[in-house]
Amino acid sequence: MDPVGAAPSAPPGPLTHLSLPDSSEARPQSGADGRSLPSSWTRSSLEPSAVLREGVRRCLQQQCEQTVRILHAKVAQKSYGNEKRFFCPPPCVYLAGPGWRVKPVPGQAHQAGETGPLVCGYMGLDGASGSAAETQKLNFEEQPDSREFSCAKTLYISDADKRKHFRLVLRLMLRGGRELGTFHSRLIKVISKPSQKKQSLKNTDLCISSGSKVSLFNRLRSQTVSTRYLSVEDGDFVASARQWAAFTLHLADEHCSQGDFPPREGYVRYGSLVQLVCTVTGITLPPMIIRKVAKQCALLDVDEPISQLHKCAFQFPGGPPGGGGTYLCLATEKVVQFQASPCPKEANRALLNDNSCWTIIGTESVEFSFSTSLACTREPVTPVPLISTLELSGGGDVATLELHGENFHAGLKVWFGDVEAETMYRSPRSLVCVVPDVAVFGSDWRWLRTPITVPVSLVRTDGLFYPSAFSFTYTPEYSARPGAQGAPEAPAADADALLESIHHEFTRTNFHLFIQT
Repeated sequence: MDPVGAAPSAPPGPLTHLSLPDSSEARPQSGADGRSLPSSWTRSSLEPSAVLREGVRRCLQQQCEQTVRILHAKVAQKSYGNEKRFFCPPPCVYLAGPGWRVKPVPGQAHQAGETGPLVCGYMGLDGASGSAAETQKLNFEEQPDSREFSCAKTLYISDADKRKHFRLVLRLMLRGGRELGTFHSRLIKVISKPSQKKQSLKNTDLCISSGSKVSLFNRLRSQTVSTRYLSVEDGDFVASARQWAAFTLHLADEHCSQGDFPPREGYVRYGSLVQLVCTVTGITLPPMIIRKVAKQCALLDVDEPISQLHKCAFQFPGGPPGGGGTYLCLATEKVVQFQASPCPKEANRALLNDNSCWTIIGTESVEFSFSTSLACTREPVTPVPLISTLELSGGGDVATLELHGENFHAGLKVWFGDVEAETMYRSPRSLVCVVPDVAVFGSDWRWLRTPITVPVSLVRTDGLFYPSAFSFTYTPEYSARPGAQGAPEAPAADADALLESIHHEFTRTNFHLFIQT
């Protein structure tokens, strides 16, 4: 049995009945004095109600999840004195999923007379007072792809804030003033200004690696109102004044044939052949050579690592030798090519126009998925648990699955499809569950030749449903079906089933004793 999902874990070790991963996270947590904390293990009760199981099945079939996605830059430039350096690109929030349009259950029905948008939000910095001056209200508008979108254009961090890192805090409110939840971004690094020094790989904090997410924007004469972001709309690359996209920046292999550029690992340097891939649509620009920009010139002989908030240009390969060549450029809202001219004073430079000079910055995103269609509660949906990896231990009749991630608590239970698993809470970053017997997913499972794959999800005690990108695959061993050469006697089959049931319960009980010790 192997877990599979969006972020596969390492192959499990030898399969035994009573074993846990041999790692620090696999043991009960200890206090400062080294003594174990038995309270860090919490065992949940089984026996889910038929109504809850039917609700989970309906959630999986109808895909009624709601997703909150926060998109933001990796670094933020600090403001000094009375200036306000607004975060660029501005933090964005997307609400996606059919669950936003599902009518609430009776226990969640809106009060009579409630009008206005279904949801609104407020975004600010963590640790702030939460005053109106430090938060920005977000009004969501529907996009052509049915997602709701809003961005916080006036957020900044002042020099009075001495932190080196911070998070964004998003509060979502439903119509009528009920709080849906509080969501946090990834960590954002604070910098005073873009580094003008030659970057070294000894300090990689500000370097940009191949495969990371970036945003590109163009700003004329440092004017905020003139900022244009590289984005994708209706399948075309555009320069948008209001919405930006994240692109995966890949190092491409220069020796591959045209149209075939497998990505490479490493930090991106100027002079490298790169490719930009939209993280949402998968649309790509042709491979281009990234150049450093200084005084509106592309530097053709620089090969230092790229740094956050650097000015750069993207040259299409195959141009004439010297300082000429075509570069990625914007013309109002269109993305076009600009023909550069050689610099008359320096041979290793190309003269650019303002619209072909881009600022590059790394981006982060965090996604929270849940469904309120089962929950008869007015409690917030947060903290939303996030699963990062799965780790399988054991085998045979009893196997356990450890979930690694964030925001776990004792009120969560692991579900395999529409089957609840016996769940043990270990820490905010670890849950352990007993893998349900494959027999609950179908009859004659012993003689199946094909694997059975079921989604892995979490359900809160009040019925709140948290889907995940992970699934679990049962791979049964093939054995001959009884009856092919003569059916066995019924009493013998009953005896085998009884022995198997006793053995299954014995190993399960031993597992719990092992956990508690």
